[in-house]
Amino acid sequence: MPHRADEGLHTVLTKIEEVTRSKTKVSCANCHTRDFCLPQNINDYEIDRVNRIVQMRRTIKKGSKLIKTGMAFHAIYAIRTGFFKTSVSTESGQEHLVGFQMTGDSLGMDGIATQKHSSDVIALEDSDICVFPIHEIENLSRVSPVFQRHFLQMLSKEIVRESQSMLMLSQMSAEIRVASFIQNLTQRLRARGFSNTELLLRMTRVEMGQYLGLKLETISRTLSKLSHNNIIEINRRHLRILDKAGLMRITGISD
Repeated sequence: MPHRADEGLHTVLTKIEEVTRSKTKVSCANCHTRDFCLPQNINDYEIDRVNRIVQMRRTIKKGSKLIKTGMAFHAIYAIRTGFFKTSVSTESGQEHLVGFQMTGDSLGMDGIATQKHSSDVIALEDSDICVFPIHEIENLSRVSPVFQRHFLQMLSKEIVRESQSMLMLSQMSAEIRVASFIQNLTQRLRARGFSNTELLLRMTRVEMGQYLGLKLETISRTLSKLSHNNIIEINRRHLRILDKAGLMRITGISD
């Protein structure tokens, strides 16, 4: 009889395939997100090992769940292209957005502690992901100190990001929250080779408000104020920063 762990992994991979189309094998050595997924000083042998443990590349359709709350933890996912949102739900069923992830970010680390995922991860657009089975990551970490350190750094970044989010929600005014959100988003996009002054908001105003702890009316009013003060220009989901210095004055954070 097949081992239960193998059955569980097969179930997870099957669910992923149900909401995907692409089965193209991707080479880690030539991937445009390599600098985010792999250590900079990794050698060719270690790259080859990583390339072998990436079991599949998949396309997750917009609106589909890659991860569901309570799902058994078997893998970590790297975003090759696309945009996701992560949310948790209260016992009453109220949804709380806890993050937005883009190209180069990792997904699924919340399952490490209990071996079950504690959040939902939903694609906000058609997105490509790579699947890294956790047992393969553990095996590679044992033989590659460089990769092990990189994996720990990824975990650390998740902790730092969550701490910064909690600080923003607990102390900042609505204007500072929205301005900080815009600034952080453009900084992350710039690190990935995109423009640092123009972006397309993949999330709705409602989703932005759920993440920032603000009502829809407050989000709309704050964006209008920033636009009126010529800090930004916004047309539906297309946003352009007109005054970077002005944005930094609001947030108190240098670019």
